[in-house]
Amino acid sequence: MHIPDGVLSGTPAGIGILVAGTALTAAGTALGLRRIDYEQMPRVAMLSAAFFVASLVHVPLGVTSTHLVLNGLVGLILGWAAFPAILIALLLQSIFLPGLGGITTLGLNTLTMALPAVLVHYLFRRPARKGGGTAAMLAGFGAGALATMLATPLVVPALLAAGDGFEVLAKGFLLVQVPLAAIEGLVTASAVVFLRKVRPELLDAPLWLPVPLEVSDG
Repeated sequence: MHIPDGVLSGTPAGIGILVAGTALTAAGTALGLRRIDYEQMPRVAMLSAAFFVASLVHVPLGVTSTHLVLNGLVGLILGWAAFPAILIALLLQSIFLPGLGGITTLGLNTLTMALPAVLVHYLFRRPARKGGGTAAMLAGFGAGALATMLATPLVVPALLAAGDGFEVLAKGFLLVQVPLAAIEGLVTASAVVFLRKVRPELLDAPLWLPVPLEVSDG
């Protein structure tokens, strides 16, 4: 899911996508930071680290391989705070793991992974937290798989905008998405079931700062 430096900067459409991705990521990150309860920052840091480490776990897919993402799990637990968590993890990846993303594409890569994470948070948070065992497992699978698949309409148009030479790369991305989504779904479902048994507060505790009520003098 990582688009490296230089891929999109060669065409006007690609540059426009980079700028739009950076702007949207800045807005999402600002919203996430503004609403975070800072007593819960260790949870954000832990999931950011998990996202970073997941990139080291390579999964063989035929003649190629890919790596775990876990953006579904991050989004399920953090909501909008997934933006700053994923942003920091991707920044560290681009610095310490050459070939995984880049600085100029940091905003777009963050958007590609964080926006689906926020969407699955609202779709699957309730059954993952309060549903029965089967419902929670299905919610975890849905969050992991859907967060992976939702990256497709964000990444593929960006690759196509980079020029004709990247059509093969876009098609290759489509081919690995389905099996990767199934793997992400299984891993996320297992994580949800595990957390409900040993650390349910990670799913149940509020992350957001309460919105203060305005008291009228009248």
